[in-house]
Amino acid sequence: MKLTEVIKNTIIQNQAPIGFDEFMELALYYPQLGYYRSGSEKFGEKGDFITAPETSDLFGFCLAKQCAQVLNGDNDILEFGAGSGVLAAQVLFELGRLECLPKKYYILELSRELQHRQQQTLAKALPELLERVVWLDKLPEGFKGVVIANEVLDAMPAKRVTQKEGVFYELCVDITKGQLSWTPSDTIFKNPKIKLPGDVDEGYTTEINPRAMAWVDSLYDVLDEALVLLIDYGMHRDEYFHPQRLDGTLRCYYQHKASDNPFVHIGKQDITTSVNFSDIADQAKSSGFQVAGYATQALFLIALGIDNYLLAEEDENRRITLAQQIKQLVLPSAMGESFKVLALSKSTHVKLIGFKEQDLSHKL
Repeated sequence: MKLTEVIKNTIIQNQAPIGFDEFMELALYYPQLGYYRSGSEKFGEKGDFITAPETSDLFGFCLAKQCAQVLNGDNDILEFGAGSGVLAAQVLFELGRLECLPKKYYILELSRELQHRQQQTLAKALPELLERVVWLDKLPEGFKGVVIANEVLDAMPAKRVTQKEGVFYELCVDITKGQLSWTPSDTIFKNPKIKLPGDVDEGYTTEINPRAMAWVDSLYDVLDEALVLLIDYGMHRDEYFHPQRLDGTLRCYYQHKASDNPFVHIGKQDITTSVNFSDIADQAKSSGFQVAGYATQALFLIALGIDNYLLAEEDENRRITLAQQIKQLVLPSAMGESFKVLALSKSTHVKLIGFKEQDLSHKL
């Protein structure tokens, strides 16, 4: 059965439209057919998008330097949704060079196909460290160390809401003339944890993500002492709900082409929404975390000395390649400003070097 039919049957059985978060859950995570559950190539040149670790090893090397501040030889790293496994390989390689390896490198990955790819990547890159890597299918208890979530929050199923006559209604998914379509709910959307914009035009549409907030809360419960690094494209609340952002942040990626139509290429395209880092920070503080830093990806990487890798490279051709990679990671027109890094801490009190150039926590 095609995934489109699965979704239509779900709506029919529900006898009512479904929330966009439920649609997104089915489109991305339905067994064997969902985008992240199928065997298709997703990351890199052959996939649908390129992540920072695929852009350059230097991304993972810098992240490793931040991890090293917290690692003490007796604690661990936990990475969520490790993609192709490239970031894990980069972080472990650099931590080995810094003589600061974690006791274990846990990867929480629900996709068997991606688990297999990650195992292949790490076995090829770092066979001598493979025994340190452990794959999990649920949150560990009593974790101590560093948690990494790179481009995880944006893939969590989000709700869409639209403004009508001064109040917001949830935007749901229904069937119209045999095709999937948007339809507003007939009840006003209310959630005391979610702050929605006030002075916006009729029809203003945006996204909210209660699931991401619930994930932050559940994460706090399983950590003993930890630094959490959340890296994603997004912004603080005032920018997220800018009056000119009339159609929200929903984006779909299919073979490196972006659109805002989630009802085509279902199961074959990625569906994402930008992260409202203010909502995440509010939830984190409510759960008990401290906000330990918030910066653009560019200034986070610069603070961690990404340019030093370039200066240390003696091969001219290699230096040219690295310079191009660094531009992709730090230039505002590329990933530098659209991606942010939010650091949360529980029972750790280290002044993080990744935020010595910039800390925008006051904007959250």
